[in-house]
Amino acid sequence: MKSKIRIYGGVSLAMIFWAFSFIWFKIANETFRPITIVFLRLVISIILLSAYLTIKKKFEKIRKEDRKMFLMLALFEPFFYFLGESYGLTYVSATVGSVLISTIPVVATIGAWVFLKERLRIINYAGIIVSFTGIIIFVMNKEGTLTFNLKGLSLLILAVISASGYNLTLSRLVGRYNPVFIVNIQNILGAILFLPVFLFSDLRHLINTPFSIGSLIPVIELAVFASCGAFILFAYSVRNMGITRANVFTYFIPIFTAFFSFFILGDRLTVQNIIGMAVVISGLIMSQINGRPGKSDEALILTGKTA
Repeated sequence: MKSKIRIYGGVSLAMIFWAFSFIWFKIANETFRPITIVFLRLVISIILLSAYLTIKKKFEKIRKEDRKMFLMLALFEPFFYFLGESYGLTYVSATVGSVLISTIPVVATIGAWVFLKERLRIINYAGIIVSFTGIIIFVMNKEGTLTFNLKGLSLLILAVISASGYNLTLSRLVGRYNPVFIVNIQNILGAILFLPVFLFSDLRHLINTPFSIGSLIPVIELAVFASCGAFILFAYSVRNMGITRANVFTYFIPIFTAFFSFFILGDRLTVQNIIGMAVVISGLIMSQINGRPGKSDEALILTGKTA
């Protein structure tokens, strides 16, 4: 019983942390620019994950033939992914962002079908259609026009596509390296890629921005709980309950985000929004039912989970 409490408690806590990541970003963005938030978050998570890997003695040597794969991994996520997600969240609410990001497994399934020739069942195809129908319901008003910022939606779509490219690249590395090690290396490379962008676009703004320790708290929370704690908790849950059962819990992320956003950020949801969210989640579940083989399923452990 205690073991089950730890496993289910751990996976539930991971979902709450990832749901809160959208809220923490919105709060941090009141003081800091998106690139600053991402760069500081990566640096903090690198320090924490490196300490974890050192204590656990799980640092590994990267094979020469895998170096390009790791660079591609970092380009997709965190670099392009965080560019899309961070700037996208400056234009849309935390709830809208979480709903769009939740479609990553659906787009990854399409990518695996196109590029890896993975077989899908009819229910998987139906799920893909249902998910995108739900998004249309979510973002359209009664007049049939967009109710949310088009630029924000476009940037979040970039994040989703980047995460799907990350998934396809990661499928070639899964099984060769420890998952936490992979995330740490991609974060290190990501921080290197973001460094010139940060120095050019945000450093002067950061120096001239009056801020307190309190304003740094949401950035620290993003790094500690979303980028590190949630990932380790989720990986632990996957090992003990399996990827299929663990992934079911990820469907609750947009629901948790909407709930917390209502109380913390004052976000409001219409009946149409709620229906759209339910349709998206239903389609997501349908798209993942026995639709993908084990190797790619393992890759999904990391896809979109470093956000």
